[in-house]
Amino acid sequence: MKQAIIDLGTNTFHLFIAEKNGSAVTTLFRESRPAKIGMAGINQGIITEEAIGRALNVLTYFRSILDQHNVAPEHVTAIGTSAIRVAKNQAEFIERVWEATGIRIQVISGDLEADYIYRGIRAAGALDDATSLVMDIGGGSVEFILGNQNRIFWKQSFEIGGQRLLERFMTTDPISSGSVQRLRTYFQEQLLPLANAIHQYQPTVLVGSSGSFDTLADMWFMHEHGHLPDPNQTTFTVPMAEFYRSYQLLIARNRDERMELPGMISLRVDMIVVAFCLIDYVLKAYDISEIRTSTYSLKEGVLASFNA
Repeated sequence: MKQAIIDLGTNTFHLFIAEKNGSAVTTLFRESRPAKIGMAGINQGIITEEAIGRALNVLTYFRSILDQHNVAPEHVTAIGTSAIRVAKNQAEFIERVWEATGIRIQVISGDLEADYIYRGIRAAGALDDATSLVMDIGGGSVEFILGNQNRIFWKQSFEIGGQRLLERFMTTDPISSGSVQRLRTYFQEQLLPLANAIHQYQPTVLVGSSGSFDTLADMWFMHEHGHLPDPNQTTFTVPMAEFYRSYQLLIARNRDERMELPGMISLRVDMIVVAFCLIDYVLKAYDISEIRTSTYSLKEGVLASFNA
């Protein structure tokens, strides 16, 4: 049976088509395209007309891929996350997508989003018996989950995603030291519930889900080996020193200079600075000494939930 999952993120739309045969899953198609539906509207709670146009362009293309693979409509799951979740014009956006593409969007809560992310990371093999802090940095929201390979102890979604941070704090490019400090103060204020949970469960490992963490692994491989990692490898342990090397490179460069860094891609080049500032804050504030990354995230978690 073919199953398609579309993750309609605030910055990026992802299409994942897989064929399930019993417990075996074969990936048939996987692609991510920028839609930037949060741009210029995320902090006002609207999806702008320009953003709707970008979304329809990407989803019309995805529709053609679904048709090529003969995926039945009832086996297409399209998940709307932060930007759609908070949009005042959510109903209009969903209706226009349906009329133009026949794709029906299901908007999920931040709590369910965190649950799917956990399932995806667990399916990647990134968790063990120790308590980990799982982190997924989206354009609209950031999900934090405390858990191990057996269960979740705590989870929460925070509306502090990369597009929100970019528009609010990154007023210069390269980012100023003052903006970095303001971000740290903001994280400290916004993440109080996380700080309390960290104190209770005391994780020692940060497990980052796709997105900026994929780029971290790519930059590490390009620096260490001169090539990108094997696309079939789903989890990596990145040296702490490598994170800080990349962090220093990113905060000192403007967009064009960041694009020249080996391993960087245009999909991530804008939001990666504020994303790395958040990772830096989490590592230091919570005294975490190991970073793992998972190429699996929400869409793989949705697929895994069909088996549950």
